[in-house]
Amino acid sequence: MDHLFNSLDSQWKTPRGAARAGEPVRLALTIPESYGFVEPRLVLTKDGGSPVEYRMPWTGREGEVDRFELTLTLKETGLYFYYFDLYSDYRKLYRGDLGEALLTRESGSCWQLTVYEADFATPAALRGGMLYQIFPDRFFEGHPHTVMPFADRVYRANKQGEPYFWPNEQGGQLNLDYYGGDFEGIRQKLPYLAGLGVSWIYLNPIFEAHANHRYNTADYLNADPLLGTNEEFTRLCKEAKEQGIRIILDGVFSHTGSDSRYFNREGRYGRGGAYHDPNSPYRCWYDFDKKYPCGYRSWWGFDTLPEVREDEPAYQQFICGEGGVIDTWMRRGASGFRLDVADELPDDFIEAIRRAVKAHGPDSYLLGEVWEDATTKVAYGVRRTYLLGKGLDGVMNYPFRTAILDFLRGGSALAAAEQITAICEHYPAPALHAAMNHLGTHDTERILTALEDEPSAGRDRYWQSGRRLPRPKYDHGIRLVRLAYALLFTLPGVPCVYYGDEIGMQGYRDPFNRAYYDWDSTENRIKPLLRQLAKLRRECDAFWEGEFRVTRADGGLLQYRRTGPTETAEIVVNRTPRLLATRALGKVTEVNPFSFTVVVEDTDKVPPERPAP
Repeated sequence: MDHLFNSLDSQWKTPRGAARAGEPVRLALTIPESYGFVEPRLVLTKDGGSPVEYRMPWTGREGEVDRFELTLTLKETGLYFYYFDLYSDYRKLYRGDLGEALLTRESGSCWQLTVYEADFATPAALRGGMLYQIFPDRFFEGHPHTVMPFADRVYRANKQGEPYFWPNEQGGQLNLDYYGGDFEGIRQKLPYLAGLGVSWIYLNPIFEAHANHRYNTADYLNADPLLGTNEEFTRLCKEAKEQGIRIILDGVFSHTGSDSRYFNREGRYGRGGAYHDPNSPYRCWYDFDKKYPCGYRSWWGFDTLPEVREDEPAYQQFICGEGGVIDTWMRRGASGFRLDVADELPDDFIEAIRRAVKAHGPDSYLLGEVWEDATTKVAYGVRRTYLLGKGLDGVMNYPFRTAILDFLRGGSALAAAEQITAICEHYPAPALHAAMNHLGTHDTERILTALEDEPSAGRDRYWQSGRRLPRPKYDHGIRLVRLAYALLFTLPGVPCVYYGDEIGMQGYRDPFNRAYYDWDSTENRIKPLLRQLAKLRRECDAFWEGEFRVTRADGGLLQYRRTGPTETAEIVVNRTPRLLATRALGKVTEVNPFSFTVVVEDTDKVPPERPAP
């Protein structure tokens, strides 16, 4: 097969992937003379605009192959889509797998070119790092047998007990049972986390709220009393930084709780609040209208989660202004925020949040919850721009999780490679290397369950309750989890471990994926690997912001190369039960069944500055 164009190869396109605004973009075609094409055209369409044709000038011949080349400078940020019209017999070039051109007379998929802000930069402190996500109530109880600060909370003294899952309307305690995890517990476990290789901690919500998940904020400016005081949080951040660990918080800014000092439907906070008092200073935050079933707009129809008006100046000032929510918690020691349901926050609000976060330094991190390709995401009829340089630093990389799971559950290496390379091609390089790569979160099944247990397929919580893998499937699942982490730690982005996954905890979705950390676990096959992978990422610059290229994707074997300033690494993952041989960096390499290998080669270049702790 003749290679006419490949968007992932610098022979045909530079830069690879997205481009900065004003940066020259070179596109080249190499077409055998026998094809008879003499006037190929680039057909380029700005997102939402009309196609524009550019003639590709002939630049010479190599043997029997003609070369055509064009350089464009695109100054306006946004998405551009392109294909090539060969102006002969209706034949065109569209995008195939791994960026390779497909010659066809039919319509096909265009290549995407993302153009982002020229000055877009993300935290250098993320380079070579590792994230660890903690659901605060379920990690470790530093103050044992804490008295519950509110009468409607249920204390769980038995840390091995399964989280309550019965719906409230059936008399159960869903989201009202607490295991007592707190700031002091996390502080006591900092040596463990540092030893694992953790450099950043992402905490699920810590603000005062009246559910164990704390996504129904009651008081943005104070920590939930069960977790500890604001001063204890500051101490936690200070001691974490002394061990080379930064902490980011979950910002839930699309809605509050109905049981909050702002809305106060339940009356917990006296007589005031937007629900009862039309003159409340918080009234303008909410949208009251009889057209809504509960009389006000609420998040996805849940009446306990009234939505806020993010475009309301008073609310934006409260969140983003001096002395506001972001400023307050950053001054207390936080190093950034993860934005819950970023798709539901207006782009200008996210940009205001970015300014508030970055006011505390360029290494402050702003992460967004996005489940799809964040460059092509359309929400409420609007193409989102939050990954073009004025909004988020990075997003939670769910597409990588999907690619890894599909591959390890039997999907083809080529399909996984295509999913991964599409994200690498679409994302601005600063955002790609700041993406949070994960295998599971508080919103998904735990990785061991997702890889090896039966799909829940809509089954209810009673079916999910108490399920555990039999020993043979558990052991095989551990092998797959190790492969999953090998992929996660060596792909572009920052790997994140969800608390307890390193000891093989199991569980389907909420609340079974939110059990208390099993500190008595004897599972020790994952943690040593995580330490080795974290060390590899810290010490090999190929994994900081290195170029990514798939070198082989064949059945159950996936192989790719990362190229950094002074080192190159080639990773080979064998998902099959057979011994496989391949060439990695020019060397014949054998890879055992359900195993992986990493081959690293040095260059003679001057090493770059190492990441700051």
